[in-house]
Amino acid sequence: MGHGGGQHKTAPGIAGRARRFVTEGGFAVVAVDVPGHGERPKHEEYNRIATENRARVDAGEEMAPLMARFQAFVAHQTVPEWRAVLDAVQELEHVGAGPVGYWGISLGCGLGVPFVAAEPRVRAAVLGLGGALAAAEAAARITCPVEFLMQWDDERVPRPHSLALFEAFGSAEKTLHANPGKHAELPEFELDSALRFFGRHLV
Repeated sequence: MGHGGGQHKTAPGIAGRARRFVTEGGFAVVAVDVPGHGERPKHEEYNRIATENRARVDAGEEMAPLMARFQAFVAHQTVPEWRAVLDAVQELEHVGAGPVGYWGISLGCGLGVPFVAAEPRVRAAVLGLGGALAAAEAAARITCPVEFLMQWDDERVPRPHSLALFEAFGSAEKTLHANPGKHAELPEFELDSALRFFGRHLV
């Protein structure tokens, strides 16, 4: 699971969803703090870019391109880290080398798209609240089934950017879930859908 920006691996939303994936889906779940988040040490370069981006948005610049460039930059570190985590987790006796699913929205989508594109063990992905500016090329390399979530009134990711990312996925099986509301108003029932989706493709 990939957490959102400013959150961490044990944030209530991540922990609650992970608990349901385990108890209702029977899945093993792992979540990792993104650099500069949670228990990770401060990252001076990432902090500098984030501070600069906030100032640029306050000055009237559009947020989406800045977020996209930042996420693409961070993905160079997180993709090999997450692949190494997957290696370690699959060595655990109670996990093993079964099929893998990925769930990530917002920052978890921005970093998840290049991870899923690079990782053939991922057999299904639920992604959302992200756009195509930095991720379209990686999205085209994704061929596993994808369930993509977007908020129709998202104030952070413009609607055309979300739709363009969905179009970019190379998957033969992909489903778009568009709900009314802002970036942080993703309906809880989307977790029920994710459970069914992973149940179909990972069991």
